[in-house]
Amino acid sequence: MRSIRDIYKAGRGPSSSHTMGPARAAALFREETPEADAYRAVLYGSLSKTGKGHGTDRILTETFAPLPAEIVFSQETVEQHPNTLDLTALRGGRELCTQRVYSVGGGDLEWEGRPAPGQEQETYFENSFAEIKEFCEFRYISLTDYVELNEGAGIWDDLLEIWSVMQRSIQEGLAASGELPGGLRIERKAKSIHDHILVNKHPEIIECQRVCSYAYAVSEQNAGNGLVVTAPTCGSCGVLPAVLYYFQDKRGLSDLDVAHALGVAGLFGALAKRNASVSGAECGCQAEIGVACAMAAAALGQIFGYSVKRIEYAAEVALEHHLGLTCDPICGLVQIPCIERNAVAAMRAINSANLAYFLAETRRISYDMVLKTMYETGIHLNRGYRETSEGGLARLYSRRG
Repeated sequence: MRSIRDIYKAGRGPSSSHTMGPARAAALFREETPEADAYRAVLYGSLSKTGKGHGTDRILTETFAPLPAEIVFSQETVEQHPNTLDLTALRGGRELCTQRVYSVGGGDLEWEGRPAPGQEQETYFENSFAEIKEFCEFRYISLTDYVELNEGAGIWDDLLEIWSVMQRSIQEGLAASGELPGGLRIERKAKSIHDHILVNKHPEIIECQRVCSYAYAVSEQNAGNGLVVTAPTCGSCGVLPAVLYYFQDKRGLSDLDVAHALGVAGLFGALAKRNASVSGAECGCQAEIGVACAMAAAALGQIFGYSVKRIEYAAEVALEHHLGLTCDPICGLVQIPCIERNAVAAMRAINSANLAYFLAETRRISYDMVLKTMYETGIHLNRGYRETSEGGLARLYSRRG
């Protein structure tokens, strides 16, 4: 399994698969073809169907600039992966070379026919949570010990930097107002939610308002092309930081405590990326929001001082109850239902962690089993419900409605 550093990538929204991934691919391809004087990018599948809404054409043009780049939205579908693009280098109108690239989720890339440039090597020998749990129990170590053993002590400094970016996303999102770009006329809501918390109301409502305001803040930053951290994707970037930001304040946690929680969450995200998918185009929103919710529930388990088994149960519950969740962004924009969905998932992560406190000993389903189920469910979802904007809310919505 690869490093959990691979899960957390700081970058501009709105999509890790549709903007961050293609931008990385274009930059790497340009480095390999310095003799080119022009480029062409052909987008397939979900990259083509929702590329306009996600800004794929814009980010590719910017990455290849000042050299000209032709962006082609193909109607073809590539069976290997729904997020596929062909990059062609040109000189004097003649094709020099073409490289097919798959944007597989979370900003990660796979290059057809060869390893992706700069691709990280495997960091962990264990490739399932069952193996991780056995390793930890046999040696009487915690999940944070396990992370440091494999990643090195420097992992905590890296995660402290990631936490700093997450905090900045929340703070900037809470301060912002106005309309999000894209034409849906969606007003930012985070500031309003946060500014109208009534402290004399029920504590459950106050908790909900605070957590949801943080999730909205990050998700709206993402939708507005702001700086966010994939956790595990841009579309689901609001869940984990919202939960951590709330509980850091509520429990007086240090930044290092939060970094430890990010480390544990990263294990569950890395397993999802290796053994299933974090791509909405490949497996629906269960692969994005579902995994983000599992990561947040696991992080809370770490904060609450849970055993390895209880942490697994929290993550398993969180993901299990997102199975079958479709990805149907209206107009291809990461706004409806994506922003609200981040807030709902943040609250569900808290509930999942609480359930784990008193039900962990009764569990019958493992996190590994739910991951396998999620992947099988995702690949059998109708293509229209896997980030094509051709099904569900995206199909039924009317701008005049």
